[in-house]
Amino acid sequence: MSPPVLEIDDLTMRFGGLTAIDRLSFKVERGAIHGLIGPNGAGKTTTFNVVSGFYKPTGGEVRLRGETISGLRMYEVARRGVVRTFQHSTLFAELTVLENVLIGTHMSFPPNIFAAMAGVDKANRRAARARAEEALDFFGLAGLADELAGDLPHGHQRALGMAVALAARPDVVLLDEPFTGMNPEETRRMMELMVKLRDTGVTILLVEHDMHAIMGLCDRITCMSFGRLLAEGNPQEIRHHPDVIEAYLGGARHVA
Repeated sequence: MSPPVLEIDDLTMRFGGLTAIDRLSFKVERGAIHGLIGPNGAGKTTTFNVVSGFYKPTGGEVRLRGETISGLRMYEVARRGVVRTFQHSTLFAELTVLENVLIGTHMSFPPNIFAAMAGVDKANRRAARARAEEALDFFGLAGLADELAGDLPHGHQRALGMAVALAARPDVVLLDEPFTGMNPEETRRMMELMVKLRDTGVTILLVEHDMHAIMGLCDRITCMSFGRLLAEGNPQEIRHHPDVIEAYLGGARHVA
């Protein structure tokens, strides 16, 4: 078996006297769709914030392909291959669909004002546009390239966010509640896109509350509660795990 692409090892994150993540450890296998679930306040988004470089952990570490990335800045983590989408749209509503995806290519084709002034950056610009158009085509958005991002329906905006991430050519994509606000048809379509993305070799780690989507998508699921690892396994094991059932349904102390 190949080594995991992403390792969270004894990860701890404290904010003053509050411990949001408490010695959390789990591994994400290469080419998998891995779910991170738990009741509200379990520490899932904080874990994403640490993995993506938004926070520096209090203790423990995050490793990508065996290299420690915890403590690096977000752009440094992204350059190493970990790209994140957010629960709420971070698109530029006043830019076109294509222009939004072009922003996702900036790490591979960084803009250079002096090269632009001298007119010698045409090859880079053509390559960036080709990659952006490829990402749009992948997610079925090519016909909307000239539309304003802010005018798209919700499901298309979520797909566009994934297209922006794909344009960066990541090894791992962190998806924060990608199904929020979607109707059943939009959810079904997004699930198909995630499988299609995984089949290209991209590893997906997602936080999500839609248990139907989680159980239908994930190869493996990690469940958190109060910042700690509660349970881990395949969807069938998690669905029937007594601690997971207790955490979600057991009482008021678990739903805060």
